[in-house]
Amino acid sequence: MAKKSKKQQPGGTPATVALTAAGVEFTVHSYDHDPSHPSYGEEAAEAMGVSPDRVFKTLVADVDGALTVAVVPVAGQLDLKALAAAVGGKRATMADPTLAERTTGYVRGGISPLGQRKRLPTVLDASASAHSTICVSAGRRGLEVELSPEDLQKLTEAVVAPVGRPA
Repeated sequence: MAKKSKKQQPGGTPATVALTAAGVEFTVHSYDHDPSHPSYGEEAAEAMGVSPDRVFKTLVADVDGALTVAVVPVAGQLDLKALAAAVGGKRATMADPTLAERTTGYVRGGISPLGQRKRLPTVLDASASAHSTICVSAGRRGLEVELSPEDLQKLTEAVVAPVGRPA
């Protein structure tokens, strides 16, 4: 069962520190991560009792040689062609996981679009705007933050575009 907290926990992640510093409203959800679960995002949705279309995963792709972040619902997949088009590129492939971890400062399954070591161009799937709040990784497995898609878009300077597709 997920635990909720509206207050910043001592020793927060770079994502929660960034949210607190920005003064935006957010809720932290924590749950016990099961390493044997086949999907980090689906596990988060199940643990929090939130619809998978409101829980978004953070994926790092390589668009024409530049790392780019895509934030899409866990219930779907990333459309690489749409991602490339959204940032004015020609071709996108998934980034090497080790490079993604080193660049963002987070581990796979816990990469947050917020508080990254190096700010990367970000694209938020347009479906996020259908919800008053969405959940994204707070920077480690078993920890999510819930915030408005508008606040996420502002803080990451994300382009909003239809880059997700049904699984």
